Amino acid sequence: MKKLLAILLAACLVFAFAGCGEKTSGDAIKLGGIGPISGAAAVYGQAVQRGAEIAVEEINALDGLKFEFKMQDDEHDAEKSVNAYNSLKDWGMQILVGSVTTQPCIAVSTESNADNIFELTPSASSTDVLGGQPDADGNVTIQRKNNVFQMCFTDPNQGIASAQYIFDQKLGEKIGVIYNSADAYSKGIYQKFMSKAKELGLNVVAEEAFASDDNADFNAQLTAIKAKGADLIFMPIYYTPASLILAQAAQMQYDVDFFGVDGLDGLLGVEGFDTKLAEGVMLLTPFTADAEDEKTQNFVKKYKEKYGEVPNQFAADAYDCVYAIYEACKAQNVTADMSASDICDKLVEQFTKADFKVDGLTGNGMTWSNTGEVSKSPKGMKIENGVYVGL
Repeated sequence: MKKLLAILLAACLVFAFAGCGEKTSGDAIKLGGIGPISGAAAVYGQAVQRGAEIAVEEINALDGLKFEFKMQDDEHDAEKSVNAYNSLKDWGMQILVGSVTTQPCIAVSTESNADNIFELTPSASSTDVLGGQPDADGNVTIQRKNNVFQMCFTDPNQGIASAQYIFDQKLGEKIGVIYNSADAYSKGIYQKFMSKAKELGLNVVAEEAFASDDNADFNAQLTAIKAKGADLIFMPIYYTPASLILAQAAQMQYDVDFFGVDGLDGLLGVEGFDTKLAEGVMLLTPFTADAEDEKTQNFVKKYKEKYGEVPNQFAADAYDCVYAIYEACKAQNVTADMSASDICDKLVEQFTKADFKVDGLTGNGMTWSNTGEVSKSPKGMKIENGVYVGL
């Protein structure tokens, strides 16, 4: 009898582990996260990890649905991001929060689409992440990845909103542009900015590109723009090259205003950067830490207590990602014993409902279209006395 019981027990264990790739045996839904925890873009990935962790802690303190969150480092590298995705799959990931930056997310979203795992990226803003977007000739080169949604503004929206904001606020009479022609994020924003600028009649006097993520010398671009008399430079780029541009503009005694997009959020945290050089820099963002609403104040307080710094918009976007997933899971009665594919189908259904609205740190009444794009309003932000303040 003891021998028979031992055999039955062993058999049960085998069957218990056999399905672990598709389901979690625990009571918590497994959320995976991917982003640059180390490397040049670490400010983004660390903020996303921290924002998501705070949201998970809050949700797990409530009755009902529980989450287990695990973050993987991709160092802002597409190949490493796919490797991180596969590691999370082996762990039993059922929903993905990420990837954080655009090029890695384009690669990962292709994988998650093939696996039918729901993906909500906090900050990868290229429409190539979503697929289904027409190119300049009207041809759709990447089919819509129905499982992928964004919490951030898309690149076209950022470009259009930036041009409109500069025009409405009369921020510059002569505008120069510096963008990264090798980066989908930067190039996408630049193209839409230029289109909207032409429509509005903005006087763009110079367009200067660089073609490498690790470009370190911007004197040629700045000299060309200065020669055209630009009094405002639009930078649809990440904070690392932006910090170099600000430093080199100061070295050549070029007194000019700067305007950027969400990639500049993190500028004040660049190691070795003199934050005085960022004084007056403006950018569009969905989140300002100095907002006076209770939800923002509570989040900022927790973030400061836990991590010793003020959260940026990437932390807020990640926090909103987790809560949006939480609300959708509740609405669809999602449970931890469901397969990742079944959960994906339910969340896609919920996110594309017209009456599914989420109030978060980065927007109230946020909704999502069938394209995966979020609808919310941008806010202007300016760096003053070494801190971000709302305009």
